[in-house]
Amino acid sequence: MTIHAAQDLPRLSVSGDAHTCRVVAEGPWTIFHSEVLEAALADLAVPPAAKVILDLSRLNGLDTAGAWLLHRLQAELEFQGRRVIITGLEGSYRALLSEVEQHHPPEWVPERHPLSLVRLLEMTGRQVVEVCKDAVAVLHIVGSMVTVLSGVFVRPRCLRLKSVANQFDRSCIGAVPIVMLMSFLIGAIISQQGGFYLKQFGADIYVVDLAGVLVLREIGVILTAIMVAGRSGSAFTAELGSMKMREEIDALHVIGLHVTEVLVIPRLLALILALPVLTFLSDLAALFGAGLVSWVYLDIPPRVFIDLMQVAVSTDTLLVGLVKAPFMALIIGLVACVEGMKVSGSAESLGRHTTLSVVKAIFMVIVVDGLFAIFFSSIGI
Repeated sequence: MTIHAAQDLPRLSVSGDAHTCRVVAEGPWTIFHSEVLEAALADLAVPPAAKVILDLSRLNGLDTAGAWLLHRLQAELEFQGRRVIITGLEGSYRALLSEVEQHHPPEWVPERHPLSLVRLLEMTGRQVVEVCKDAVAVLHIVGSMVTVLSGVFVRPRCLRLKSVANQFDRSCIGAVPIVMLMSFLIGAIISQQGGFYLKQFGADIYVVDLAGVLVLREIGVILTAIMVAGRSGSAFTAELGSMKMREEIDALHVIGLHVTEVLVIPRLLALILALPVLTFLSDLAALFGAGLVSWVYLDIPPRVFIDLMQVAVSTDTLLVGLVKAPFMALIIGLVACVEGMKVSGSAESLGRHTTLSVVKAIFMVIVVDGLFAIFFSSIGI
């Protein structure tokens, strides 16, 4: 089969069988004939042979552009799983082709102009597209999770309880010391600063109301969610990203396992169970720190602190904070898993998506807390 035939034009001819195929390049392969060469390569149809012999003995001209096109042809054939053998290449042509193979053009980077209205609109549009892609990815994981969980009633074994327990141990039990320590310090700081300013008005006794309501409704759950996002969320992204880089996720697809069932659901369920527990422990640690500082700094005995706390807060105050925890855990887990699945094959990509996972999770936690604050205010709680 001949792709192009003319006396003064380069030509490509293909012959062979199912085992061995010969591709013969003839004529001048130079930049002056690049349009013809591009058309010839686009029309080239190589039989499905495992071995391809690229015969370059009939070339009567070759420059950098032609060498690059030959290198691209060889790369495309090898990418299809064929073995390519180059024959008949003269010494000078061989040196040129070798140089082209060693020097790939750098990746194109768009030129950055000074900030203008057009560039601002372009950046805004790109960010909106990225947000839409993230939302679609989150919805995809949520849909897969609902599908798998609905199948638990038919196949209870698809819920991997051992994996859930293992992830719960890492996300909850392993995080108890740091969460309680940070909460204790935050509670102590709230009590000290609140007492310092309230004492000037003779209202230092109201520091108990301030600490109790603030910790149980807002600070306890937000602080815990932020620490979980930085600790467990980043770990989820790094684990899934590393598996993506090592093609372990592709291997799960090949052997017929559902990635959401094996990797995502155990982490999400463990995080949904862990965050309310950690929030409750965080509340206890923060109130203990507030009570200790109130006793030492404001001379409020522990018994009086507890009595005033019972008057200041109610069960609804505690439940307002605990109700937010599972939703924040779900958001953190979804963001972490989505970013982990977006990792490409480089360490730079892994680090970038791990950082984005933490930043996006913390942002979404604050947004969800604001939505809950509006909701609870509207219903009078």
